[in-house]
Amino acid sequence: MPLDPEAAEYLEFLRQQAIPALESLSVEDARAQLTPVPGPPEPVARVIDRTIPGPGGPIPVRCYWPNDSPAPNGPAVVFFHGGGWILGSLDSHDAFCRRLCVESAAAVIAVDYRMGPEHRFPAAVDDCEAVARWVHDHAAELDIDPSRIGVCGDSAGGNLAAVVALRLRGTVPLAAQVLLYPITDYSFETESYRENATGYFLSQATMEWFWNHYLSQPGDGASPDASPLRAADFRGLPPAYVLTAGYDPLRDEGRAYAEALIHAGVDVQFREFSGMVHGFLRRIDRFPSAATAIKEIALFLDRCL
Repeated sequence: MPLDPEAAEYLEFLRQQAIPALESLSVEDARAQLTPVPGPPEPVARVIDRTIPGPGGPIPVRCYWPNDSPAPNGPAVVFFHGGGWILGSLDSHDAFCRRLCVESAAAVIAVDYRMGPEHRFPAAVDDCEAVARWVHDHAAELDIDPSRIGVCGDSAGGNLAAVVALRLRGTVPLAAQVLLYPITDYSFETESYRENATGYFLSQATMEWFWNHYLSQPGDGASPDASPLRAADFRGLPPAYVLTAGYDPLRDEGRAYAEALIHAGVDVQFREFSGMVHGFLRRIDRFPSAATAIKEIALFLDRCL
């Protein structure tokens, strides 16, 4: 399928901005590139910033409750932002979380996990697991039902959501996992990497830069906690919505993860936006397709939660 006009327009916008490749920047300067979506914040009923206890110290989280006002025992989604485990914040994905909260009528708990290179693997995984467990254990405090909790993330956040679902299996019941163009394997050998290595926003060089700043040592990439596609068993995992973009180096590993879940008997809804590029969901100000996708995700969450 040809590149969608939305995506082509966005790539041209980036070209005109002459933004340097992330891997050519310092970590600090690269982080400054991932700015919040412009415009006034979408209204939700309540937003509270707080911290919860974590394995490396307090973890900041941002809790959103929907426009319909939170009802006792409502559903909730624990959200992990993307950015290659190096970039991103509660603010960079605030617009997405607000839209997801409104469309799904679920509380959203966004997690500001520790990132590399200051805090390398598995710090981010440990933080995300800790928050998911805390949300389950403190459901009454959050006005949510502990049996109606899902995890969600985009890109590196999708990686973390998949790993958390694997880690919690058999201990904390999750009702859903939403994996949005997720990183699932420490490998650059797929056809989608060959097709989309350069020119489509996320490049192979940037992904290598991310991995090099995330892993404590290259051998960590073989761990299922870093590469969930390498898990030995996918049985018993919660229903999954897996989304990929056609012009994305990560496309094939997202497909492969969906296929592994299906093969293990997991209920999977797979969706590929064939003309899109990586990262389009966060830029709801520029991509009408992002609104379409979030509505689909909300319907999936309504079914599962």
